[in-house]
Parts: sequence; structure tokens; C-alpha cells
Amino acid sequence: MHPRWVAVGQRCCVGVLFLPDDPPKAMFLRLTSLNSTFHTNLNNAMYLKKSYFFALCLLVLWAVAAVPALSQGTKPGFYALKVFHLKDQSQEERLDQYLQNAYLPALHRAGVAKVGVFKPVAPTKATAADSAEKLVYVFIPFTAAEQFFKLDEKLAKDKQYATAGKDYLGAPFDKPLYSRFETTLIEAFAGMPGIFSPKLSSSPAERVYELRSYESASEKLHLNKVSMFNNGEIDIFKKLNFNAVFYGRVLAGDKMPNLIYMTSFENMAERDKKWKAFGQDPDWKTLSAKPEYANNMQHADIYLLHPTAYSDL
Repeated sequence: MHPRWVAVGQRCCVGVLFLPDDPPKAMFLRLTSLNSTFHTNLNNAMYLKKSYFFALCLLVLWAVAAVPALSQGTKPGFYALKVFHLKDQSQEERLDQYLQNAYLPALHRAGVAKVGVFKPVAPTKATAADSAEKLVYVFIPFTAAEQFFKLDEKLAKDKQYATAGKDYLGAPFDKPLYSRFETTLIEAFAGMPGIFSPKLSSSPAERVYELRSYESASEKLHLNKVSMFNNGEIDIFKKLNFNAVFYGRVLAGDKMPNLIYMTSFENMAERDKKWKAFGQDPDWKTLSAKPEYANNMQHADIYLLHPTAYSDL
């Protein structure tokens, strides 16, 4: 064995075995082949290492971007409920024109979907003294509180809205579109952080949307009632197919502390049937009998509504 080739073999490829009778040329060719294989495997290993590192970087970047988005999806939404008080049919017709042709389209352009517009099925206790008064309820769902607070600013920049809503926006003092209106700000329950758009098959005139407000004697009892919804009551409504549109606690309104929620039915007969089933439900009886939920609701207001033909809900 030629010592010069042994030195090269030892330096370039550890573990290469040369036979004593190998000629120098054969040894050189074997070393060249092994050296080429060594570098090929080394390059492959480096490539795989870089690929794994790149994939790991992509995974980290995805996690950084996805985690806030996922957590944001679980945050409760915010809702506004506007109630217009009208004195006659003329105001109602003008308000309908404004809502259908100006306000709802502008809300859609501002990123607000599924706006509900409703009118009472029959006069309520609040309007019994003045049966001529008409009410229009406008339910506006927001994904965040910021969307609510910046809505007026967006509408002010909407030229289509300014044109379509001219009668409402420029109404003279002696010919207004309403007597007054109030706005209630609502935060969605954790048990149902967003709205549900029911798939009802009956005509809008037959459908019944039931809006309920539950007042409590104190803020502590109010939060206790909210907890009762989140920890059992919402599940019972789901089980009995009440088609709840939303549940929320009032952050700013005229009947605080209170919560508000809306359920929906194909017609009045179905509504009556489901409420009867609710009262007889064993899960409700168990939940309502728990001592920790005693006396957490002091007064209830119930509003039975029909959706307008142009309502999104």
C-alpha cells in the first residue's frame, strides 16, 4: 500500500479501508467516489436542515398571526337597539323609506350586516295610554364597540347616504320623521358572543320576534341573572329551538340594570307552544330552583314584534 494514498484517504474520508494490494489508481478512484458521496450527503443534510428551519419559521409566524385572530373571534359583540317613537302614519312611511333606502344600505357599506327592523304585533303597555303612537325597532349588530362609536363618522363621509337620506337628515323642525328615539347599547353574553340569523319559512307578517328585558334589583343580582343564562338557560333555549337572535346585558339604557334578548318563531301559535314547553322543561325547573339564582329578576318587559319586509333578520 502506497503511504501517500493512505494519508489522503485518512484525511478525506474517515473509515476508508484500503487493501494492501490495491493499486494507487484504484485507491484514488475509490476515494474520489466516496468523497463525492460524502459531499452529496452533506449538501442534502444541510438542505433538509434549512427546510426544517424555514418551516419552523413559517409555523411561528402563523401562530403569531392566528392566535390574536382566534381570540378575537371569541370576544363578545356589541349591539345597538334604536327605538323610534312616531305620532302618525306619515312619519312611519317616511321613516320606512329612510331605513330601507338610505340607512340599511349605508350600514352594509360600513361593514354592518344583519340589521333587523321590527314593528309591534300589537300595542304594548307602554303605548296603551296613547294608542296612536307607533314604534319602530332597529337592531344593529357590531363586532366591536369601536365600530359603534365610529359609525356616525363613517356615515358622514358616505355621499350615497347623504343623498338617499336627504328627507331624514334635512327634516325641518315642523316636519320631523319622529317624535323621539332612544338608543340602548348592549354587550353580548359570553354564552352567545354573536348573533344568529334564524331561517324561518313563514312570511314576515306571520313571524314573531320576541324581545324581552329582564330588570334586577341590584347590579350584583343582574350579573347573577347573566350568569344563569350563560350556565344553563341559553342551553335550554337551544334545546327547545327558540331560535334566539341574541342575548346581551345593557351597558347604557333607561331600564338598568337589565339584560335583553330576542327569540324568534314561525308564528304566534309556535311561540305559545314553545314557551309552554319551556315552563315544563325539567332542566329549567332544576336550574330555576337553585338557591344561588333566587330573586335575580325583578321585572320583565315583553315586546312581540314582526320584521319589516326589508329587514335583514
